[in-house]
Amino acid sequence: MSINTRMIEITCNDRLGKKVRVKCNPDDTIGDLKKLIAAQTGTRWEKIVLKKWYTIYKDHIKLEDCNIN
Repeated sequence: MSINTRMIEITCNDRLGKKVRVKCNPDDTIGDLKKLIAAQTGTRWEKIVLKKWYTIYKDHIKLEDCNIN
């Protein structure tokens, strides 16, 4: 992690009316983001599937590579 990395805030919708805001770094992975979401929702992180439209994001990809900002 670099010193001047700014944190980003991601809003996740569970499609049942609950929204969660998570702050993380752009160089975190999708798996790290799932763990942060799981800590707030109480859901196991292995069960969380992150999608944007029809794209399903894999755990090993960094957020900055997915164009999530």
